[in-house]
Amino acid sequence: MRWWFLTAISDLYLYIMNNMRFIFLCCVVLNSFLLFGQDDYNELSDSKYVDLEVWRKQKDDLCISWGDANKHYSSQNVPDVPICLKHKLKGWKGEKLNALFLIWSKLRDCNVSVEITDLHQKNGGIISKENLSVGFVRYVMTDEFVREGKTSCGFRYDKTEWDSSLVADVIDIKKDFLLRKMHVTPVWVSINVPRDITAGKYYGEIIVNLDGKEYKRLKLQTQIVDRELPVVSQWKFHLDLWQNPYAVARYYNVSVWTEKHFEVMRPIMKALAEAGQKVITASIMHKPWNGQTYDYFESMVTWKRTLDGEWTFGFDIFDKWVNFMMSLGIDKQINCYSMVPWNYSFKYFDERTNSMEYIKTKPGDKEYNDMWIAFLTQFSSHLKEKGWFSKTCIAMDERPLPIMKTVLDLIRKADKEFKVALAGLYYEEIEPELYDYCISTDQVLPKNVIEKRKKQHLVTTYYTYCADCKPNTFTFSDPAEAAWIPLYSIKLGLCGYLRWAYNSWGEDPLRDSRFRQWPAGDTYLVYPGFRSSVRFEKMIEGIQQYEKLQKLREDFKRNKHLIRKVEQCINAFNIQDLAKEGTASSDIKRVISLLNEQ
Repeated sequence: MRWWFLTAISDLYLYIMNNMRFIFLCCVVLNSFLLFGQDDYNELSDSKYVDLEVWRKQKDDLCISWGDANKHYSSQNVPDVPICLKHKLKGWKGEKLNALFLIWSKLRDCNVSVEITDLHQKNGGIISKENLSVGFVRYVMTDEFVREGKTSCGFRYDKTEWDSSLVADVIDIKKDFLLRKMHVTPVWVSINVPRDITAGKYYGEIIVNLDGKEYKRLKLQTQIVDRELPVVSQWKFHLDLWQNPYAVARYYNVSVWTEKHFEVMRPIMKALAEAGQKVITASIMHKPWNGQTYDYFESMVTWKRTLDGEWTFGFDIFDKWVNFMMSLGIDKQINCYSMVPWNYSFKYFDERTNSMEYIKTKPGDKEYNDMWIAFLTQFSSHLKEKGWFSKTCIAMDERPLPIMKTVLDLIRKADKEFKVALAGLYYEEIEPELYDYCISTDQVLPKNVIEKRKKQHLVTTYYTYCADCKPNTFTFSDPAEAAWIPLYSIKLGLCGYLRWAYNSWGEDPLRDSRFRQWPAGDTYLVYPGFRSSVRFEKMIEGIQQYEKLQKLREDFKRNKHLIRKVEQCINAFNIQDLAKEGTASSDIKRVISLLNEQ
C-alpha cells in the first residue's frame, strides 16, 4: 500500500514538473514571438486583375525559376520569365551578394521549405552554407506616387482614392511558407562572402521542398574576384537613416527605455549598423516634427524649470540611447533635433505648477534665447564630459534661411565650437558654418563648394523625400533604385545619403505600408521582426559598389583604366532617364560588372 502511494506521488510530481516545463517553454516561445515578431501573419488580399487564361495555359502545376532581384513580380499572375534553373553571381571577398528565385503554383496549395548546400570549389575550397541565407519575400500593400488633383506629399486619409496593390518587399524569417494556388512567392537568397577564401568559382544548390519532399534543385555558381571589400567600420559612405525608438516600443508593447525595449531594438539597429550607418538620431525636445509619424518623437532630454525660473536639463535617457547605439557600432556622429521644431512649442516640467507645461516661442524671442542658451551651455558641458562633443551636431531640417541665421548666431554665443547639421535647401550664406550639409535632389551645390568641403573633411550628402518620384525607396519603387541612390552620390560629388525614416512604422507595417500622408513605404525601410526588405538589401548593395570604387581609387595606378570606365558609367546616370522602366536596373548591372572586372 505504501509502495503504491509513493509511486502515485512520484508520478504526480513528474506530471506536474513535466507540465510546468511545457508551460514554461510555451511562455518562452510566446515571449520570443512578442518580442521579435516571429509569429506568422496573413497578407492582405489583392483586388488587381488576374489573367486566368495565362494560368490555364501553364503546362506544369508547379514551377520554379531564377528571377531578377531588381524587379517586382505580381503575387497572382504567372511571372513573365523563361524557366531557368541555373544562376551566376560574381563579387568580392567580404561582399554580400543577392539573388532571387520564384515559385508559383497553378492547381494546389502546398507547403514550401528551402534548403541550401555549401558552395564548393573544384580545388577543394568551400563557402559554408552558414554564410548563405534564404527568405520568402512577402507581399505588402502599397499605393502610387501621385494622382490627378492631388500632390505626392499631401494627405491620404481615404485610401480608396489611391490605386493600391500588393508588392513583394518583406523578406520573411519563416522557415516554411504556404503557397496558395494561382499565387507566386519570390525567395531571396543572400551570400555573405567570407574574407579568408581563395578567389575562383564556387558551386552549390538550392533545394526546394514541397510538402516535406524534395521537388527541385536550383544551381548556383558564385565567382569570387581576388579583391576584398573593407569591413563595414571602414566604409566611407555617409549613411544617415533616421531611427525611431518610439515606434519599436509601441509595436512590441514595451515601456520605452526599459531592458525589454533595448532587447527588441537590438536586432533592428544592429542591421542598420551592418549597413554602414554613421549617425545616431536623437530628439532633444518634445515632438521636433510635430508628430508627423505614427509614433511621434519624445524628448530624450528632461526639461525642467525650477521654482526660481532657472532652466535645468537631464541627459540620462539621451546617454542610454547613445551608449546603446555606439555599442552596436554606430558611433561616428550624433544628430540632435531640433532647435527649430515645426510648431515652435516646447514641453517642460514646471516646478512652480508641479506639472508639464508648454511654452510657445520662436527664434529671436528673448524667452527662446534664454531657454536655448541655458540648454546649449549645459549640453555642451555634458557632451565634453562624455567625450561626445566632437561627434555631436545640433541638427535642423528644411528651415528657412532667416531662421537658420538667427539660430546659428545663438549657437555660437553658447559654444562657438558646436557643429551644426542641416538638411534642406542650399543657402550660400551659411554653408561655411555647416559641418553636415544635406541637400535635396532639386538643389545644386557649386563644384568649388563641394571640393572645398571635401578638403575640409565636412559631410556633404543628399536626400530624397515624398516629392521625388524617382529615384526613391517607396514600396512601389523599382528595387534597383535603392541601389542606384548611393552610386548617384558619386556623380554629384557627395559622400552619402540621408533618408528621414528607417523604422517609423505605421499601424500595421507588415501588411500595409500605406500611411495617412506621403507615398507608401516613405516612413520605413525595414519591418518588425527583424525582417529586412528588398529595398534595404538593394540599398546595401549600392553602398557596397560605392565602397568598391573607393577601394579601387586607393590603388589608382593599378586600376586607372578601370576607374575611368566606372566613373564614366556613373556620370551617365540621369534622374530623368529613370522614367523609362528598367533604367535603374541596367545602370546598376553595368557598374557592378565593371567593378567585378579582374
